[in-house]
Amino acid sequence: MAGTDKRRALIAYHAAGARLGRERDFAALVSLCDGRLRAHARRLTDDAETAGDVVQESWLAIARALPGLRDEGAFLAFALRIVTRAAARDLGRKQRRRAADQGFGEAQPDHVPPPDTAPAAPDLQAAIAALPPAHRAALELFYLEGLSVAEVAHALDIPPGTVKSRLMTARARLRAHLEGETDGQS
Repeated sequence: MAGTDKRRALIAYHAAGARLGRERDFAALVSLCDGRLRAHARRLTDDAETAGDVVQESWLAIARALPGLRDEGAFLAFALRIVTRAAARDLGRKQRRRAADQGFGEAQPDHVPPPDTAPAAPDLQAAIAALPPAHRAALELFYLEGLSVAEVAHALDIPPGTVKSRLMTARARLRAHLEGETDGQS
């Protein structure tokens, strides 16, 4: 936990400097947070290339919005919220494009996400991957990124009660998925 607190303090320090216009602090924020933002974008888009585009667009928006950030300790939730909105805009653009293409009779290939190659807990990974994107994002931000319910709510731009509901539903689905596989193996 101490490592997490140090990381948050370091992010807050660089966010304060970047807010004042110091380029080296903004570069440090990119270094500290880019991986987490990319992971979040990947969860929301199910595509590494799109996630990269979303995060690149988000860093520009973060730079523009940073002077309005009042609590540097909330930088990560602030940045994740910007990524969430950028991913939603990207999805909307793709849906409109797909609808327009279908109007012209052009078929769009189905998107097939690449298989997850991480070796740990394949049953759990499969269960998490089977969750709807909104539930998966809330679950991973809360458990993997260590954000509080309030920070997840801010990052996903939803009320805290919705975060709690999504976490409860996601846990229930994971439990059902894992118990169903366990029962069949006994």
